Amino acid sequence: MKDIFKRLALGMLLFASLGSFGQGFSKSEKPNILFILADDQTFETLGALNNPEIYTPNLDKLIKQGTCFTQAYIQGSWQPAVCVASRASLITGSYVWKAAQYSGKANNADKNAPKNMPQYTVKRTTPAGYWPTYMKAAGYETYMAGKWHIEKKPETVFDHLGTVRGGMPSQSQEGYDRKFIEKTPDNWKPYDTSFGGHWQGGKHLSEVLCDETIAFLNQSKKSKNPFFMYIAFSAPHDPRQSPKKYVDMYGLDKISIPESYMPSYPYCEEIGAGKSLRDERLAPFPRSEYAVKVTRQEYYAIVSHLDDQIGRIMAALKATGQDKNTYIIFSADNGLAVGDHGFMGKQNMYDRSMRIPLIMVGPHVKQNYKVDEFVYLQDIMPTALDIGKAEKPASVDFNSLLPLATGQTTKSAYKAIYGTYMGTQRMIRTKQYKMMIYPKANLVRLYNMEVDPFEMHDLAGDPAYKAVMDELYANFRQLQVEVQDPLDISSYYNNYFSNK
Repeated sequence: MKDIFKRLALGMLLFASLGSFGQGFSKSEKPNILFILADDQTFETLGALNNPEIYTPNLDKLIKQGTCFTQAYIQGSWQPAVCVASRASLITGSYVWKAAQYSGKANNADKNAPKNMPQYTVKRTTPAGYWPTYMKAAGYETYMAGKWHIEKKPETVFDHLGTVRGGMPSQSQEGYDRKFIEKTPDNWKPYDTSFGGHWQGGKHLSEVLCDETIAFLNQSKKSKNPFFMYIAFSAPHDPRQSPKKYVDMYGLDKISIPESYMPSYPYCEEIGAGKSLRDERLAPFPRSEYAVKVTRQEYYAIVSHLDDQIGRIMAALKATGQDKNTYIIFSADNGLAVGDHGFMGKQNMYDRSMRIPLIMVGPHVKQNYKVDEFVYLQDIMPTALDIGKAEKPASVDFNSLLPLATGQTTKSAYKAIYGTYMGTQRMIRTKQYKMMIYPKANLVRLYNMEVDPFEMHDLAGDPAYKAVMDELYANFRQLQVEVQDPLDISSYYNNYFSNK
């Protein structure tokens, strides 16, 4: 009850301040920007993208109304909490290892780092600037609510705040202790509010954030200034909780396991995604098909619950008459395996963990249009600057998506995607191939993504692909220099072949 009164008091202060906002550009000069960020939502959780198992009518509607980027990725992370790296990179517009310099935590002292991890060090520096401060300088009234998981305090960079929570919704011990035995009662239920998590305070956090977003939209229609809204949902991150009706939408007999399902990934410990990793503790080893199905049932349910909240926000945007002059961008901070290759988390280089949904709707954006070119989540930051007619600072490494979304170009700025995880995984992804390097496991993996999109047939052991791998490696080394990756992997790559 105290949390509810705190939110009401915060809301009254927030909205009282809207009318006295300082000088800026008028809405007739610049469009509004509404950015919605999901947490742990993989690219395949959109019904409109050929996934008949999941129900996402509102996100599907956004896809029809705008442009969907089907090859959107993150760059990875310097620590197990991938969201920290992803969001720090997003807020600063910096490549992942540059963003690591701003955290001061990217080193081998990480308590979750695997033993004997290849060495690397990152020196601490200060970012040149932050996304919301750039938007304010461009004349925008800024609002933030939801998950904030970087060091900079949100109240120092945003004009207005709704409910702000850090890290992740609290996971109960019962959530870690689940046995996933068929026809055996489970002590943990996603709709049992007593377990806290998304239910902290009595109301699901996604609904709280939705209510606050709608309230801000109702007030912003009276403001002369354009808005920039950063709405960071904690869904569908675990604990994967939602009201019972959403869980009931998904019968276990209708849920399939991933094509790449396996009980356990053979190198999970060497790559830093083993049994002790928090994300992987959410299901017992080895992973049973039943455990994967139940997990996906609950995952789909919370995605559908989130989709309903997004639908409510879109309805409010239209009801306030601001939809015609608002750019809407939806994406996620990273994907999630949910049974892919034996993983439950996102600390790996497979597409279900690295690839994300990305949808853009707005004036001049092409409708019902798909862009199959490589882009990054972090391209959204300079895209917003582009929409706001703000000059991109030299410190921002990523590129605006506006030319692709409006049809001005059909070519991406990226010929390949770079991937990293601590000192234990590196990856390069081209249109045809994906190559992964596991330094601690002394292993290289190669997949032909055109004929093997589920990454099930490793070609690295075939001598016929040595020339392909060498070319990929040379390109990867160039990417390492560009993103300031501190780990020298040359000896690991060469040792793999010398030991053959």
